[in-house]
Amino acid sequence: MFHKEGTKIIFYSLVVAVGLVVLADVLIDIDWIRMIVQSIVLVFLILILQFFRNPNRSVTPNDNTVLAPVDGKVVVIEEVYEPEYFKEKRLMVSIFMSPLNVHVTRYGLSGLIKYSQYHAGKYLVAWHPKASEENERTTVVVENPVFGEIMYRQIAGALARRIVNYAKPGMQVVQGTDAGFIKFGSRVDLYFPIGTKIEVALDQKAIGNKTVIAQK
Repeated sequence: MFHKEGTKIIFYSLVVAVGLVVLADVLIDIDWIRMIVQSIVLVFLILILQFFRNPNRSVTPNDNTVLAPVDGKVVVIEEVYEPEYFKEKRLMVSIFMSPLNVHVTRYGLSGLIKYSQYHAGKYLVAWHPKASEENERTTVVVENPVFGEIMYRQIAGALARRIVNYAKPGMQVVQGTDAGFIKFGSRVDLYFPIGTKIEVALDQKAIGNKTVIAQK
């Protein structure tokens, strides 16, 4: 299954790939060179397809847990000052996604969308300390009856050039459903109240809709 955000790119990539394979077959007489060119085109198409894959991971909503919103590696767990919405210290958990990870963003918890804001910005590498404040990003706050207000931030990386965010203030969202997409390398930061019980460790692999990030 592929995510809807990849429909156009997949279609155009398929058209280009088929065209290049046919052209190589017609224009290149040397067999081994033709095979190399066609193989490169095939690898490119496979990379595009795997980037936009959208695994079906069903969830039974549970207000006592916050699930990983994305696939990736936990790169930061620390207390930071959050200046945009809370304007106070929060416990931040950051998940870095390589271009090989699934890039669907899912709601890590159910609740009411209290805040959703897009920010234009730079394209520093996603693990850069300033990426959370200076890169292109979206900030979303979900109010949950158990955890209260939890923020997540989609952050573009050096390769990402488009963030898709479905959250709008006033929406009721359900844990595990699609919240958006970040194209080509990125990071998601989660902001919890100080003292929240975090269930992941640094360098741990997180799986969207499966890994428990925090629980009550």
